[in-house]
Amino acid sequence: MVQQIEDHLPPFRIRPRFLVETHESMDAISEKINADLSIKNSECKGKIAHGYGTIEIPVKDQHYWSPQLTLTIEETENGSSIRGLYAPRPAVWTMFVFFYAVLGFALLIITIIGFSNLSLKLSGSILWLVPILSVIITSLYLVSFFGQKLAHDQMVTLHNFIEKSIGITIDSKH
Repeated sequence: MVQQIEDHLPPFRIRPRFLVETHESMDAISEKINADLSIKNSECKGKIAHGYGTIEIPVKDQHYWSPQLTLTIEETENGSSIRGLYAPRPAVWTMFVFFYAVLGFALLIITIIGFSNLSLKLSGSILWLVPILSVIITSLYLVSFFGQKLAHDQMVTLHNFIEKSIGITIDSKH
């Protein structure tokens, strides 16, 4: 029997996040989440300690694009606030930031050199690399978009797990 996933997350947002207020204490929320995480066949793995934690898909179900949910729980006057951030694992995020930075820097340098050459009445043929780099940057964006699409079901699993653990429906439009 296939488990039906309730999906009320916004599709294709970069690093979606949520903020929810509750009347329970930070320790009570942490205990609830850790109790559900410690179940032997839990659909998610992780740990919450001192108001901070990360929840992931079990290693056997992970793929390159698998997301993780980072939680921050803070005491407030009326109870606690829970902040969640869905994001790729740090290695994936760092790789994409690195590629964007290198390609952006190369695009900047090539543009400067090309227009400097043109202003000096020299050949600006290096500027032919600008559309090529632009296509590569666009391709990188499309790859990340495709990866986010592949990770969406697991992100929904993380979202449903945290809602079930804390017993609150979370509006993830933040």
